Amino acid sequence: MGVDRLENANPTLYTEKPRTRPSSGKEMDENVEDPIDSWEIFDLIRDINDPEHPYTLEQLNVVQEELIKVHQDEDETFVEVNFTPTIPHCSMATLIGLAIRVKLLRSLSAKVKVRVGITPGSHSTEESINRQLCDKERVAAAMENQTLMTAVNKCLVLAEE
Repeated sequence: MGVDRLENANPTLYTEKPRTRPSSGKEMDENVEDPIDSWEIFDLIRDINDPEHPYTLEQLNVVQEELIKVHQDEDETFVEVNFTPTIPHCSMATLIGLAIRVKLLRSLSAKVKVRVGITPGSHSTEESINRQLCDKERVAAAMENQTLMTAVNKCLVLAEE
């Protein structure tokens, strides 16, 4: 794809934040189940590749730890991830959201409920895209579409290595 065809040919790059998590005795104990937190979710999605650029979603500031919420009650864990496309009319926003959702579905327990959506006010069609990303049937159909999953897997391939 030529640079003249890119919607955002020169995206702003952000410096990746160094991340070291202090560990305690509990975190090192394999017999103790650690609760999921925004730090862990961010680590799972930060290295997903942008579909148009050779950069990660973290480098483009599309995903940020501050936009991740984790809620836990006695029976369930809920993860909510908002992402911010680099431009308000990004045609790749649905694919990016699907890549985030697929990565989390592959990485987390089936008991964890996941919601992926666009950061409010950051995209011209956020309502429509959010409906698609929250519709389990649409997501399941997308995951059965070989062409679409090839594109998603390209975003995830380096992130999972």
